[in-house]
Amino acid sequence: MNKRHEYPAFLGSELGPQNPETSLFHIVPVPYEKTVTYGKGTEKGPSAILKASWQLEIFDGKGVPAERGIFTHGPIDCAGRAEDVISRIEKTISLVLSSGKIPVMLGGEHTVSLGAARAVRKSFTDAGIIQLDAHADLRNVYDGTRLSHACIMRRVHDLGIPFVQMGVRSLSPDEKYFRESNEIRCYDAPGLNKTGLPANWMPEGFPKDVYVTIDIDSLDSSIMPATGTPEPGGLSWYMTLDILMSIAKQRRIVGFDLVELAPVAGLHHCDYTAAKLIYLFMGAILYG
Repeated sequence: MNKRHEYPAFLGSELGPQNPETSLFHIVPVPYEKTVTYGKGTEKGPSAILKASWQLEIFDGKGVPAERGIFTHGPIDCAGRAEDVISRIEKTISLVLSSGKIPVMLGGEHTVSLGAARAVRKSFTDAGIIQLDAHADLRNVYDGTRLSHACIMRRVHDLGIPFVQMGVRSLSPDEKYFRESNEIRCYDAPGLNKTGLPANWMPEGFPKDVYVTIDIDSLDSSIMPATGTPEPGGLSWYMTLDILMSIAKQRRIVGFDLVELAPVAGLHHCDYTAAKLIYLFMGAILYG
């Protein structure tokens, strides 16, 4: 397989070759899929997003985020044990962070976010995570493993990283109890859809440095059917943008990811939607 053909540079149609030293945003594709339990195909997500990005307009409505540089790394090697893959992710994300750049990781199943969380914890003395997701992902063990896409935020909690959950609309009784007993701040989809984003939603004292993890199934399934576990009643396109804009206005975004896109043949709009969301979030980070 020609990796450059399968993993073209993000917005390469407009930008041409990019210098990693002068590029603010570093795209890190991670085609990892090991623990998905319903629809499959997340390993094809990073490639589909990169290819779709070639159709984006470089002007995002406010400015041109690409002017700050977007460098695309080769895909992370996802062979072998889950812990080994997570360690490779952690190493790559740590290198990007240490150079003062903003990593943008493309999954892959949500398990990949653990590698980024570990890197963020090591790179910043006080950092938080904001999760956009249809699911709480707070199970301790799922299908016999602690390194499942259904366990990612439980592992983040184990690291001692504070986080906020947004858009959740599916969770188990144990997860509900865990959220309540650990006082995890959450803004679930039913409330957001009824009353909108509260004016002062950010928890008092939440870290100023924030990593954002976007599970694409946080979007309503009518917008985003190309995901392994679609849930109705999710976030609208503009609600999602409002949330991301609000985060960017209130905190310093040190990195983010978009995971769980499972491309469906013929549904190009899903790949394009994911690519555009990434690019617009870059703009929100730059322009507020």
